[in-house]
Amino acid sequence: MVSDQTRQEIEEYLGQVPSWIDGLSEPAADHSWQVVRDLELGETELPNREKALVALGAAAALNCPYCIHFHTEEAKLEEVTEGGVTEAVNVAANVQYFSTILHGSQVDLDDFVEETSQIVDHIEEQQAASAGAD
Repeated sequence: MVSDQTRQEIEEYLGQVPSWIDGLSEPAADHSWQVVRDLELGETELPNREKALVALGAAAALNCPYCIHFHTEEAKLEEVTEGGVTEAVNVAANVQYFSTILHGSQVDLDDFVEETSQIVDHIEEQQAASAGAD
């Protein structure tokens, strides 16, 4: 259970203390909230809009209805359109799909890393050539 101080802070941030907070074990309860506050809700390198989309994609890949609902609403608060929400879920599904292919085919990781490096080099060359043509 979170401390009274943390409970008050949660209520200030969210307007209430969600019932799931009571599911946090006491040794980690305050810390768990601090991670949400500082990483997900706080000012970080990623804008909150991007964090909401990352969280939504992860939630969809995990098939967690709670997280999907929360992070969809979070994304909408960050002005992500319905199309953007759908696209984020589709990107997550695509990553999961190809992860299954790579693992099931037992693609060698070192070979994959080398191929990816070559692909990145090629794309960077194309972008540089395109920028030079402008």
